[in-house]
Amino acid sequence: MVKCDSNELDSIFSALGDPTRRAILAQLALGETCVSELAAPHQMSLPAVSKHLRILESAGLLNKKRAGKTIRCSLNPAALEGAADWVEQYRQFWEGQFSQLARFLENPDTKKEKDSHD
Repeated sequence: MVKCDSNELDSIFSALGDPTRRAILAQLALGETCVSELAAPHQMSLPAVSKHLRILESAGLLNKKRAGKTIRCSLNPAALEGAADWVEQYRQFWEGQFSQLARFLENPDTKKEKDSHD
């Protein structure tokens, strides 16, 4: 299990909170690409896309490398592991809660019987 501190989680979830940044990550999931290719589907300037990329990079979600004049970006999926682990803990909790609710709803008389014996 990957440990992720609170500041890292805040940074990751903040970065993921923007639809443009999520779209950029989806593009990067298909493979490494250059900034201009990442900018193409979005109706915004290159400086605006670069700002999104800086936020994703500071959250550790993407890596940049320079190849001559071109900046290539790639997804860093390992950065999502801490956030995925955090979400998984709560998924397990809520599944347990829903399972308990389902058992109660399937047999609501159980609680009434228990209360009458007290």
